[in-house]
Amino acid sequence: MINVMKFRPLFLFISLSLILVSTISIIKWNFVKGIDFVGGTVWEIKFSVPVDQKKIENIFSGQNIKINTISLADNTANIKFQPISNDAKTALDTEIAKLDPKYTELRFETLGPSLGRELLQKTIMAVILSSFFLLLFIGSRFKDVTFGLAAILAMFHDTFILIGAFSVLGHFFGAELDSLFVTALLTTLSASVHDTVVTFDRIRELKRKNIKIEWVTLANTAVSEVIVRSINNSMTIIFMLLALVVLGGDTTRWFAMALLIGVICGTYSSTGVAIPLVLFFKSIKKKS
Repeated sequence: MINVMKFRPLFLFISLSLILVSTISIIKWNFVKGIDFVGGTVWEIKFSVPVDQKKIENIFSGQNIKINTISLADNTANIKFQPISNDAKTALDTEIAKLDPKYTELRFETLGPSLGRELLQKTIMAVILSSFFLLLFIGSRFKDVTFGLAAILAMFHDTFILIGAFSVLGHFFGAELDSLFVTALLTTLSASVHDTVVTFDRIRELKRKNIKIEWVTLANTAVSEVIVRSINNSMTIIFMLLALVVLGGDTTRWFAMALLIGVICGTYSSTGVAIPLVLFFKSIKKKS
């Protein structure tokens, strides 16, 4: 049996440090918001010949249109900029055709900021509802509300760190909050709870076999039995996501990065946050 719970002070220090860094980053740097939240236009163009990105930027600057972000890979340009009029779009088409008369427009989409507010509201509602139902399910499943509360707090821990990480990545590398980030965020909620429930289930089985066993010993035994499987399962996902981050295109790189951070946080929190919280709640209940 591995005495993992002796590292609870270290787990607490790591979690508080990450939360503190996330909080400072969000307050100081806020976020780089994508057009899904603030509104704007996305134009995706497929060129038949290689085109210099600088020439595309010069076309937009010549039309006095500010580019928010631009990426060019495999002769496909993905450009995000402020909303423009139909006349301005026609002028851009004319100039782009001079670079490549055979170019193909894959997507031209304009979103208003009202859609961004709606997306944010639905995201918050989804997190609240999922938390409520998970609390009910885990609490009833394990017949102990402390398990449900610990799982929810660990889930919020992972979610907040992921949001804070994207504040840091946005400041230094231009990572945007967009609909793909929301998808990764909601996926993180699932990944965070999955490993936690597996460990909780093992704790419940061991408790049935020996009702008098101490909770710390119980937690160490349960973690020792499932931690290898948990890490192996997570590593298969982590390797795949790392490949997407390093080798993937610009449109999916930050999405893969968000999932990668979420999986790592979820794997850590199942042992380093959720179970120590259960032990903390049990110690309070014992004292009372």
